[in-house]
Amino acid sequence: MLTIVTTYRIGEAAELLGVSVDTVRRWADAGRLDSVRDEHGHRSIAGTDLAAFARSLADEPDSASRRSSARNRMRGIVTAITRDAVMAQVDIQAGPFRVVSLMSREAVDDLGLEVGSVAVAVIKSTTVLVERGDDR
Repeated sequence: MLTIVTTYRIGEAAELLGVSVDTVRRWADAGRLDSVRDEHGHRSIAGTDLAAFARSLADEPDSASRRSSARNRMRGIVTAITRDAVMAQVDIQAGPFRVVSLMSREAVDDLGLEVGSVAVAVIKSTTVLVERGDDR
């Protein structure tokens, strides 16, 4: 039986981990993240290695997710806030993902959120739909 190993280029790994390409290169250079070079000198990372590394990042002792039962945290920049007298809609761009939250206007004011500020969307859901992310 033929086993196909999914591999990722450095840019793809950076996007999946939510960090810069330079950060992934530094991790690889330091030996924290296994990578191999092809005949052209381009690095690639085995999907299984990337998954294990991503998991290790979440398990680090200073991980923000340790302070909450919610494990889905997306750090991003506030791109829009729409307020009325009682409620507000806050749009956050977290990497390639747009996250929209409806909350009280009071909560937005208490958090000091404004367009351009950094925010973390903490997501806890009873239902999560998953779609395949590639054409394979």
